[in-house]
Amino acid sequence: MTVLLYDGRDFGRDAWVEAVLHHFADCEVRVAPQTGDPADIDYVLVAGPQFTPLGTYPNLRGVLSQWAGVNHILADATLKPGIPIVRMTDLSLKTGMTEYVTYHVLRHHLRAPDYERQQRERVWKPLDAPMAPNRTVGILGLGTLGRDLAERLVHLRFQVRGWSRTRKEMEGVTCFAGTGELQDFLRVSEILVCLLPLTPETEDILDADLFAALPRGAYLVHAGRGPHLVEADLLQALADGQLSGATLDVFREEPLPVGHPFWTHPNITLTPHMASLTRPETGIAYLREAFEALERGERPASLVDREAGY
Repeated sequence: MTVLLYDGRDFGRDAWVEAVLHHFADCEVRVAPQTGDPADIDYVLVAGPQFTPLGTYPNLRGVLSQWAGVNHILADATLKPGIPIVRMTDLSLKTGMTEYVTYHVLRHHLRAPDYERQQRERVWKPLDAPMAPNRTVGILGLGTLGRDLAERLVHLRFQVRGWSRTRKEMEGVTCFAGTGELQDFLRVSEILVCLLPLTPETEDILDADLFAALPRGAYLVHAGRGPHLVEADLLQALADGQLSGATLDVFREEPLPVGHPFWTHPNITLTPHMASLTRPETGIAYLREAFEALERGERPASLVDREAGY
């Protein structure tokens, strides 16, 4: 079995190569761009969007994503329809995303940015903030990452609401589904978290109409996909006071251009697409299960539904 690794930049290509070799017997690992004969490649392990068209490999048997998102793979028109795509849902992704979003929810909830401004101005003034049971957090997307986050926020006693394309049920979470229930979900979401997959239906979903449906002064935590957000609409919502602020981890263009207005906006917190990273020590166990299932001709966990887009 020959595995081709593309862009193991999250924690180093060498670590991924070592992990694959350690966990798979009789496996050869090649690291792009040193692919050798394309006909030798059985599986491709992909992180970022920079990879050779997958149709280049005539004997390809499967594509495994190091990321939870797979829109960059689905966009490759050369990939044959019958080749399975498996997305990553390992522990490090869930834990990392839940920690990231929980931190930024609490940071806004406890008014940390206001206290930081007061410190710079040498102002000593306690500020009022509601208790967690009186604060509603809405989560757009109740997949693996969204469910794990919802459980953590329920444990912290927030009022948690969740919205997804299809109906979900979660203890302690009020769930909404479909476009018909989106407005009811939005109107109570004081802190809105976006963890949606990127599909034609969700592209540009974070727009002026959505922001207008939120309670005035709502806060956005966006860790989904860059094209979910209409950037000009966010800036206008902040200028109008409809939104009080935003934390952004994903962008339409990455790295974010140095002249982009997000860099200097006083009410925007930026992070460099690091909310949820796949680590070799946990991700490789998940990949091993997927490889073994594919080798047996079975359906692996987190097999991508190409029509749904995730």
